[in-house]
Amino acid sequence: MNTPHQPPVEPAVEPTVLTEKLNTWFGVHGRDLLWRHPDTSAWGVLVSEVMAQQTPVRRVEPLWQAWMQRWPDPAALASAPTAEVLRAWANLGYPRRALRLQECARACVEKHQGEVPTTISELEALPGVGSYTARAVAAFALGQAVPVVDTNVRRVYRRVVDGEFLQGPARSRDLRDVATLLPYVDPDPSLSRRQPGASQPIPQPSGNPAHRDAANLMCASLMELGALVCTAKNPSCEQCPISEHCRWVALGKPLPTQEAQDEAKRRVQKFAGTDRQVRGKIMAAVRGADVVSKADVTQLWADQVQLERCLESLVADGLVVVEVAAGNITIRLPH
Repeated sequence: MNTPHQPPVEPAVEPTVLTEKLNTWFGVHGRDLLWRHPDTSAWGVLVSEVMAQQTPVRRVEPLWQAWMQRWPDPAALASAPTAEVLRAWANLGYPRRALRLQECARACVEKHQGEVPTTISELEALPGVGSYTARAVAAFALGQAVPVVDTNVRRVYRRVVDGEFLQGPARSRDLRDVATLLPYVDPDPSLSRRQPGASQPIPQPSGNPAHRDAANLMCASLMELGALVCTAKNPSCEQCPISEHCRWVALGKPLPTQEAQDEAKRRVQKFAGTDRQVRGKIMAAVRGADVVSKADVTQLWADQVQLERCLESLVADGLVVVEVAAGNITIRLPH
C-alpha cells in the first residue's frame, strides 16, 4: 500500500526481460528435485504435484520415489489394493488425496488408454485434478507454456506487479495476471473466457519457438523464486534476480496494514487440537496393523466426542471400515 506522499513507482515489468533473468537464475539455483529429471513421465509429475499439495518437498521426495517404483504408471496404481495405497501414502497428510489419485489412475486407464491426457480440459476432468495440478502437468511434463499459479507464484506476482507484501487469497484473475508475465502463452480454456477484474490483456502467442520454450521454463522459475527467495516472511531481496523490477522494492518495501496482517493470520490453518490431527492419529494406528480394535482407538484422544466424530468422517470418506463381529468392534483399511 502506498504512503500518502509517495507516488506510485512503475517497475519495468517486461516479460522477455523477466523471463531471461529468472530462467538464468533458475538454471543455477533451481533445486534438483527428483521429478524434475527429464526422464520423469507425465504420470510421475502428476503424482508429485498431488503429493506436494500443502506438504513440504523434503517429506514428499522419498515417498514419491518409493511410490513410482511400486506403481510407475496409472495401470499399476489402478489395480493396487486400496489398503496398500493408503499405507504407502504414510505421513503425507490429507489421505483422501491418495484415494483420489487412485481414482485418477483408473480414469486414465478407462478413458485414456492408460496414459495421462495432454489437454488442460481433459486433465481437469480427472478425479482429484484441479486447475493448478492440470496446468502444472501441462507445463512441467508436457512442455506447454501456460500459467501455473501456486502460493509461491501468487506471492511473487503481488510483490513484483502490485507492490503488496502479502500474497492475499487466491483470485479468479490470478491465471490471467500471471499469464501477462510470460512472453508466450499456449491456448488455455480459462484464459479464453472473459474474467472481470483482469489487470491486463493476455499476451498473444508470438509464434517464436524460443519464446515458447522460455515461457514454459518461466513457470518453474517463478515458483522456485517464491519458494527460495521471495518467501512469505523474510524475502531475500538481495538475492533476487529481478529485484530492480519489483514494485514492492521500488516503493520502499512497505509493510502491510495491521488489518491485512490479521486477515492473513486468520487464513492460516491450525493443526494442534483439530479434527485433522485426530484423523491423522486414527489413520496412523490403522495403517500400522491389519485390524485395530475400537477400544485401542479410543485411547488415542481424550475428547471422545471429537474422536468419534473424526472416526465417522473417516468412514464417510472411505478411508477406514468399521466392522462388528461377536460383539467386538474393529477398524481396518478398505481392501
